[in-house]
Amino acid sequence: MKGILNLAIVYSTIRLATPLLLAAMGGLFAERSGVINIALEGLMLAGAFTSAAVTYYAGNPWLGVLAGIVSGVFIASIHAVACIRFEANQVVAGTAINILMLGVPTLLSSTLFGTTGATPPIPQTSLIPNAPIVIGFVLVPAIWYFLYRTPVGLRLRAVGENPEAADTAGISVAGVRYAAVLMSGALAAIGGAYLSTGQSSLFTRNMTAGRGYIALAALIFGKWRPVQTMLACLLFGFAEAVSIQMQGVIPNIRVEYIQIIPYVLTMVVLAGFIGASRAPKALGQAYKKE
Repeated sequence: MKGILNLAIVYSTIRLATPLLLAAMGGLFAERSGVINIALEGLMLAGAFTSAAVTYYAGNPWLGVLAGIVSGVFIASIHAVACIRFEANQVVAGTAINILMLGVPTLLSSTLFGTTGATPPIPQTSLIPNAPIVIGFVLVPAIWYFLYRTPVGLRLRAVGENPEAADTAGISVAGVRYAAVLMSGALAAIGGAYLSTGQSSLFTRNMTAGRGYIALAALIFGKWRPVQTMLACLLFGFAEAVSIQMQGVIPNIRVEYIQIIPYVLTMVVLAGFIGASRAPKALGQAYKKE
C-alpha cells in the first residue's frame, strides 16, 4: 500500500509539474532575451480557454492545442510590441495582460456557451492526458542544447546579457526578443491547454490559479537555467501533490490551510533565493538602437 501511495505521489508530482514546466520554459526564452514575462498567467489562461473551446467544437484535441498555441502567440505578440516597440514597463505590461485574460475568457464563454463559469465538458476520447508531459520533459534537454550548444542560442543569451555588444556584432536585438517572447507565448499556452484538456476536461474561470506566477518563481529559483528550473517545477509539483494527498487525512485542519502549501512554498522560495539568483544583465531593460 505504501509503495502504491509513493508511486501515486510520483506520478501526481510529474503531472502537476507539467503545466508549470511548460510555462517556465516559455518564460526562460523571453527572460533570457531580456524581456520580463510576468504575463505567463494570462498566456496560460488564453491557451486553456481556446484549447477547451476548440476541442469541444472540433472534437480533436490536437486542433484544440494548436488553436491554444495560436492564441498564446497572439497575446504574447501584444506583450512583445508593447515592451520592445513602445518600450513599455515590462512588469506593468505583463500584469495588464494577466488582468485582461481574467475577463476575456469569461466574456467569450458567455457568448459561445451561455455561461461564464465553465465551458461544456469535453468527452474523454478528446483529451490529451500524457502527450504534454512528454513534450515538457523532452523540451528540457532540447532547450539546454539550444541555449549552450548552438549559435542561435548564443545570440539569444548575448541579447539578454549585453544587447549593445550583440547589436554591434550584427545581431538584431529586437528580432531575437520578438521571437523569444512569441515562443514564450506558445509554450505557456501549451501548459494552459494541458490544464483544460489533459488534467481536466473543461475550462473553468481562472483555472490556472496562480500557476503562471509559480512558474515564474520556479524560473527564478532555477537561476534561468533549464535543468534547474525543471527541478524547481518538480518541487512545486510535489508540494501540490502532497497538499492534495493530505486533504481529509489530518483531522482538525481546514482544507484551505492545506491547499495554500504550494503558494507558501512559492513565497518562501522567492524571499530566500531571489537575491541569490543572478538574472540576465539586461533583463527588463528596453533597448533602442542608436
